Amino acid sequence: MPFFYLPPTDPMTTDIDNITNDLGEDATDNAMRQEPRLWQNEQWTAQVIKNEDDDGWAVAMYKDGASEPALVGPWTMGRDKKNPKPLDGNAFITLVKTASEFVRRQEQQLHATLHQSVTVNGQTGRVTVLLDIVPDDDNPFGVLSAQDEGGDTLAEFKVNAGFKLNRQTAQQWVDAGLVQPAGH
Repeated sequence: MPFFYLPPTDPMTTDIDNITNDLGEDATDNAMRQEPRLWQNEQWTAQVIKNEDDDGWAVAMYKDGASEPALVGPWTMGRDKKNPKPLDGNAFITLVKTASEFVRRQEQQLHATLHQSVTVNGQTGRVTVLLDIVPDDDNPFGVLSAQDEGGDTLAEFKVNAGFKLNRQTAQQWVDAGLVQPAGH
């Protein structure tokens, strides 16, 4: 479960009418449920929960339909120093923006892991070597391919999902004549 620091919002410094969610709509207008410890709109649910690690509180952000939170962060204590501060419009908007950005970065990182490319020198010019991983639950695999400068495919082979693509392995493959990599 990811943990990310979420600074508390100050309702005195934020104009609720000027803050919009990532869809360009006022997040408080779209809120379907507004309770002290639970706010929800069509895409996100913010739930204040007891922090099991200490005496404090945390807030968990769930993307619609997800069973695990996309983001968990500390939550501010209320005035009685025992119960959590209630959720409000400003806090919900901040939480939605933070969780949306966190999910977006995770998706970008996954894409970069599954789709890699390296450009090296070949005998007739620059060659771009690509590795696309297919994350199948039962039989993951990779597709190793090479393209010339014009984007034409020079070679393509199915390889193990654990194939390591870097400048050295790409250059070795190109120098070997783009044949099926050994052991793959």
